[in-house]
Amino acid sequence: MAAVVRARLSPGILGRLRLASQGLVGAGLGTVPAAVRWMTAMQAQDLQAAFWAAGQRVPGSRVADVRAALDRGEIVRSWPMRGTLHLLAPEDLKWMLAITSGRLIRGLAGRHRQLDIGAADADAAQEAALRLVSGGRAATRAELFQAFERAGQSPAGQRGIHLLGLLCQRGCLVQGPLEGNQQRVVAFDEWITDSRTLGREEGIAELLLRYLYSHGPASERDFAWWSGIPLTETRAALAAVKGELVELDVRGTSYWLSPETAALLDGVVPGGRSVLALPGFDEFLLGYADRSLVLPAEHSDKIVPGGNGVFRKTIVAAGQVVGTWTAPGNGRSAAAAEPFDTVNGLRPAAQKSLELQAAKYRRFLGT
Repeated sequence: MAAVVRARLSPGILGRLRLASQGLVGAGLGTVPAAVRWMTAMQAQDLQAAFWAAGQRVPGSRVADVRAALDRGEIVRSWPMRGTLHLLAPEDLKWMLAITSGRLIRGLAGRHRQLDIGAADADAAQEAALRLVSGGRAATRAELFQAFERAGQSPAGQRGIHLLGLLCQRGCLVQGPLEGNQQRVVAFDEWITDSRTLGREEGIAELLLRYLYSHGPASERDFAWWSGIPLTETRAALAAVKGELVELDVRGTSYWLSPETAALLDGVVPGGRSVLALPGFDEFLLGYADRSLVLPAEHSDKIVPGGNGVFRKTIVAAGQVVGTWTAPGNGRSAAAAEPFDTVNGLRPAAQKSLELQAAKYRRFLGT
C-alpha cells in the first residue's frame, strides 16, 4: 500500500521535486543514454532543443555526445505517443508502440483520408521503403520520398511525412544516424536488434511507474495525457504499482512520486537557488497535462505565443518558470532574458546564474 503524505506544499516545492526527479538538480543522470532511459521518453520534435534537454541532465556533456548516441543507436527518435517525436531507449520502442500505436493510427484516420492514405497505400510505401533500406542501408528523407514516388505514393504536401510516421508507428522504420541536422531512415529490426516484449497491462504499468519516478510528483491525469493511455487503464495500472510509490495529497489532489524523491521532503529540497535555462519543449514543462504548478496561467501565452504550438525556451528559478530566454544563432553571445516580472526583472543573483547557464550552453555547443 502506498504511503500517503498530506501536506501543504507550495507549487515551488512541487516544482523543485520535479527538478530532482528529472535530474535537473543534483548529480544529474550520468550519461546521455542513461538520462534518456531514465526519462522514458523525452519530447524531441525540435532536434536541437532535444539535444540541450539531454545536455542539461548530463553534467559536462556536449552536443557531440548526444549526436554520437543517436549515430550509435544507443538512443532513438521516433513517434511513440501523441503523434509527437520523442527520444527513448531503443529496447523500449517496440513494446511502447504495441501499446500506443493502434490508438495513434486510429486518431489520424481522418487526416489520412484527407491525404488519400489507405491500408493499401501504406503497404505499398512499406514495401518500397524496405527495398530501399534493407541490408543495413540508410536513406535520407528525400531518398525515401523518391522511393514512395516510384511506388506510386506521392509524398506531396504532408503525405510523405505522414507515410513515414505511419511506417515508424508500424515498427517497420525508425530514424537512425544523423546527416547534418537530419536523420537518415533505417529498417527498424536491423537498427534495433534487442527489443523487450511486454503485454499491454504489464507495459502500461511499467510505463506509468517509470513516468512517476522520472516526472513525479505527477497526477494520474498527467500520465494519461503524456502517454495517451485512457484514464481507465491508467487507474488500473496505478492500482497495480502504487505500493512502489508515495502519494502526496495536496489540497485534495493526489500526486505520485518515487520514495527517493519523496524522502527529499525530510530535509531541504534541492534547487531552492537554482536557475536553469531550459530548451523549448522540455519535459519539465511539457511532461504534464496541468502545467500550472510551475507556470502561472497568466504567463502561459508568453511561452506559446498565440497558442501556435511552438514552445519558447524557459528560465526556471527554484522550480518555477519565471521567464523566457533566447540565444543568438551562433551561440557565442550572452543569452537575452525576458523575465515575466518586467518591472523588477531578474534579481542580480539570478541574472548571474543565467549568465553561467549561457556559458554552459556555449560549452555544450562547442562554441
